[in-house]
Amino acid sequence: MSKRLTRISPANFIHTNCNHIQHSRVLYSNTEHAWASQLASILQACNGPSVLQQGRQVHAQVIVSGYSNNALLGTKLLGMYVLCGSIVAAKNMFYKLELGSSLPWTLMIRGFTKMGWFDFALLFYFKMLGCGVFPDKYTFPCVIKACGGLNNVRLDSINALQMFLEMRNSEIRPNSVTFACVLSVCASEAMVVLGTQLHGLVVRCGLELDSPVANTLLAMYSKCQKLFDACALFDMMPQTDLVTWNGMISGFVQNGFMGEASHLFREMISVGVKPDSITLASFLPSVTESACLNQGKEIHGYMVRHGVPLDVFLKSALIDIYLKCRNVEMARKIFSQSNTTDIVVCTTMISGFTLNGMNSDALAIFRWLLKEKMRPNSVTLASTLPACAGLAALKLGKELHCNILKNGLDGRCHVGSAITDMYAKCGRLDLAHQTFERISERDTVCWNSMITSCAQNGKPEDAIDLFRQLGKGGTKYDCVSISAALSACANLSSLHHGKEIHSFMIKGAFSSDLFAESALIDMYAKCGNLDSARSVFDMMQGKNEVSWNSIISAYGNHGHLKDSLTLFHEMLENGIQPDHVTFLAIISACGHAGQVDNGARYFRCMTEQYGIPAQMEHYACMVDLFGRAGQLNEAFETIKSMPFTPDAGVWGTLLGACRVHGNVELAEVASRHLFDIDPQNSGYYVLLSNVHADAGQWGSVLKIRSLMKERQVQKVPGYSWININNNTHIFCAADGSHPQSAEIYSILNNLLLELRKEGYFPQLYLPMHPQTMGL
Repeated sequence: MSKRLTRISPANFIHTNCNHIQHSRVLYSNTEHAWASQLASILQACNGPSVLQQGRQVHAQVIVSGYSNNALLGTKLLGMYVLCGSIVAAKNMFYKLELGSSLPWTLMIRGFTKMGWFDFALLFYFKMLGCGVFPDKYTFPCVIKACGGLNNVRLDSINALQMFLEMRNSEIRPNSVTFACVLSVCASEAMVVLGTQLHGLVVRCGLELDSPVANTLLAMYSKCQKLFDACALFDMMPQTDLVTWNGMISGFVQNGFMGEASHLFREMISVGVKPDSITLASFLPSVTESACLNQGKEIHGYMVRHGVPLDVFLKSALIDIYLKCRNVEMARKIFSQSNTTDIVVCTTMISGFTLNGMNSDALAIFRWLLKEKMRPNSVTLASTLPACAGLAALKLGKELHCNILKNGLDGRCHVGSAITDMYAKCGRLDLAHQTFERISERDTVCWNSMITSCAQNGKPEDAIDLFRQLGKGGTKYDCVSISAALSACANLSSLHHGKEIHSFMIKGAFSSDLFAESALIDMYAKCGNLDSARSVFDMMQGKNEVSWNSIISAYGNHGHLKDSLTLFHEMLENGIQPDHVTFLAIISACGHAGQVDNGARYFRCMTEQYGIPAQMEHYACMVDLFGRAGQLNEAFETIKSMPFTPDAGVWGTLLGACRVHGNVELAEVASRHLFDIDPQNSGYYVLLSNVHADAGQWGSVLKIRSLMKERQVQKVPGYSWININNNTHIFCAADGSHPQSAEIYSILNNLLLELRKEGYFPQLYLPMHPQTMGL
């Protein structure tokens, strides 16, 4: 061996070893490349959260093998973490790479967009530009999608469109993903003109048959209320997938074409396309709108039979159906049967309970979601506030208002409207008005809430003034605005203003609106113009139970019981089923006409024949019926038979009847309840005082006066008004504020002198006694 070595010259030895080393390096390089390619292939297969652990194991192998600086593997690792949803690991990997190319940046932007972190996606895009890296054809679709994802801010939608224009001006051609993203922006912003132009561009690029693009186009036309174009596109598509059917059904539902949605749903099943949870969640609102419980049960049965997973959207839609169809128990079962419960499902339960008058249950759900660490959103809070209003829970309502202010949600219209309504129904119209004034952008619902609140809380003049402001501000009127304003005119007995609104209805699109016309009937009746009320009723093209109730009540309040009952039977002959309001009007009409037996008979008919449970108002009406006829014991027995606790309206009606008929004993019973329910209402004290004064019980009168002082009860003066030459003049007792008060009192005194000459003796509201002059 040594001899052989000695025979090789030093030069040959060196040459031979260099060749060996070079050969080894080639072999090593080839092996490294093969091993890196193999690892890259494995990483490419790790494309979901379920295989994140395997991806991490590959990453560990890369580090152990010493390939950390391999550019190919680094990029693949970044892509793996992005696809697996591990954005933190992706970010750490990102900063270890060379950032001179667009690929790492695009992967990060894609990851943030996929996670819904659209603001971070745009932040990385602008950082990318700041580093001098130019986007490529893969970058733009992700950026545009991120801009579209932030469509709650109009600026981001504009950014998306600007990004698209920038892309068009470059050499990069838009692909199907790009068009789908931009068309989504057009749909969310109702940019139908731009969407139509993009449709033309899609055709020029030959992508009109591309499924994602065609489906997004269909959704855009549907959301922009261009259903004819959506249907035409649907019919032209050579192949329709599940997404296409879902988009078309959703379009019909969103635009109010429930019958067409139902027909398309059945056609979809007949052609063999199996609906998924999105289909059913899109279609179920049409069932809710029609309040068809049987159809809702059929769909629920289909879901159970075919094993459709009950995700939060489907769960929410099913609960909504059952609650709106008054099947509360089934809604409860669905709510509690699975763990898929989020804030949307809880909000649906709260809204449904409130709709069914179950305000305490609604608040219980709200407390539960807080206990479960869920964060209520603006819709949740807006749905909870009506429950506070229904229970007159002012303190809790204020607490919710504080939470809304703390989270900066008070500027949103639907939240502001709910707060306004809550304060108004809790008797704090001043706070309702303050809240209304703070809302920066008011929609029709917001205005309607304030107008209705004023009309229902003894401020009809303010309601009419707000109605005028609504129109001047450019906000569009709707049937609720018209109805609320007409209700204010009725409360004010302002026939002139009512006629003005009637003229506006004829000129506008409200001449055939059932609810607005029903409010018009009520206004004319309360302003004493029964003939005009009947004329409006007779000219109505269609009539529902509200219309019939309005005209029946109008005749009943004017003492025309016979006409009222005739209309009631006509209503039945026309196939309109009476509701609790119908019977309230009939019983009230019987009371005004002194027909006690008839009133009692219709009360029994309501509960026994029609199965309508008597509400607080019906019992108050029955107490009034017996009280007017002097049958006070029957009135008291009616109160004792009530299945729930009587309110102040019921006891106040009995107290008023005791005043008329001089029943001191029952007046004391009624007043004790009233002083507990509403201790600051001066009217109840004055009524009881008058009962005692009529009976000559002056000691009791003095006790009531002392009780008022002790409780610091302030007497609220009564007001009366008269409308002359379209101007309303308001007066209270001993009022001297009117500019013509001297002339008014002079004429009044002359009239009293003339009346006394004719034998009239005024009946004092409170019998005079030296000891009660100050009461």
